[in-house]
Amino acid sequence: MAHTSPIYPFPKPPELGKPQKVAEGVYWLRMPLPFRLNHINLWLLEEEDGWTIVDTGLASDDTAELWLKLCPLLNDSKPIKRLIATHMHPDHIGLAAWLCRHSGAEFWMSRGEYMHCRILLEDSTREAPEEAIAFYQAAGFSEEQLNYYRSKFGAFGSMIRGMPSIYHRLRDDQTFSINGRDWHIVMGEGHSPEHACLHCPELGVFISGDQLLPTISSNVSVWPIEPAGNPLQDWIDSCHKLQSLLPDDTLVLPSHGLPFRGALPRLQSLIEEHEKDLQIVLENCDEPKRVVDLFPLIFKSPVGNSMLVLATGESYAHLHCLMARGQLAMEKDANGVNWYQRV
Repeated sequence: MAHTSPIYPFPKPPELGKPQKVAEGVYWLRMPLPFRLNHINLWLLEEEDGWTIVDTGLASDDTAELWLKLCPLLNDSKPIKRLIATHMHPDHIGLAAWLCRHSGAEFWMSRGEYMHCRILLEDSTREAPEEAIAFYQAAGFSEEQLNYYRSKFGAFGSMIRGMPSIYHRLRDDQTFSINGRDWHIVMGEGHSPEHACLHCPELGVFISGDQLLPTISSNVSVWPIEPAGNPLQDWIDSCHKLQSLLPDDTLVLPSHGLPFRGALPRLQSLIEEHEKDLQIVLENCDEPKRVVDLFPLIFKSPVGNSMLVLATGESYAHLHCLMARGQLAMEKDANGVNWYQRV
């Protein structure tokens, strides 16, 4: 099925740390990331009596410096009232505690994301648990790969300057008013536990976080903390949910890439990409396969240590989805390694 390409009404991103207006009372703010994906988009919502910030960027000195220059300009006329976090990944909430302290803003987040983040921060001070080692051993990791995982365990905390001690809970379908316009919270799942998107039908604007991106697909992974999860089905269901909700002329404001129109064909494309990968995995499981055996089937480039955990999580996600659909079965061998075969 052919899909129309997204339309980009703002083809040039703003300068780092300099807000650019994209809709009435809505501003695009770009911050740097020290990765191959070198930026994150944040959003400022202006009210008569204050500002709402959506996401913060990574806990890096570069990002903090840009905020230190920007905050006085925002605060000059009115206070920063609230900080909304779409989800708990470090590029989105790295500076949440710091920014709330610095500005006096209230912190708003979904319960699933807030609690999950607090758990991961606790992990930053301990060694990798045996259950996590068993989870990656079951995937087919070598001893060298297990040691690499052990050495990196707890790194999450190094990218976040703490979390606010209290929060205001965001719920699916919740509505709040900014400048007399209703903004609706729309929850997605799969990429993270309870990802909050913000929809303003009156403005025709949808702040999508990582739930809907214009050119790349967000990572959808099974993690050791919930080893039997089925996040890929959650992700596909969330894409269908957004298809039923968003008019196609909606201006989508994503966390990475450029603002775009054409949400419906983009969502369909994301669904079809995953369904195609699921079919490829299924067709290659006539003979028993381990999780690590799927890497060449799903990923275009070789999987090195730096991508190992994400690739494993995504491969597990495809296998669990097929098992839930009754198309694969799994057996564990005497060494604790999982083998998956077509039913």
